[in-house]
Amino acid sequence: MAAATPNASIAALTQVRAAETETDERLAAARRLAEETIHRLKSEAEDAIASARAQADGERVHRVEEARADADREAATIVADGERAVARLGRSASVPADRRAAVLAAVLGDFAGK
Repeated sequence: MAAATPNASIAALTQVRAAETETDERLAAARRLAEETIHRLKSEAEDAIASARAQADGERVHRVEEARADADREAATIVADGERAVARLGRSASVPADRRAAVLAAVLGDFAGK
């Protein structure tokens, strides 16, 4: 076996160093690409979350407004029904004067005349 010459050893070491440098550069480029991809995906996810929250808030506000409008309509209907019932009772509760004496006499009996 022939002994390696100093020039051959230096050439081999230079090739090894060049391969290491190339590998380090490739690894660094891959690392940068991965970090950029992660950063981009994280930003996209945050934007999507913010958009979804804004949309959900808008829908929630819309539903609350609809529920309030429904409740207001229902309350107005109930109040109107109550007012109509009061008006009906007011008319039916008023007894004509001629019948009032008969009702009082029937209810109070002997006390009505005294």
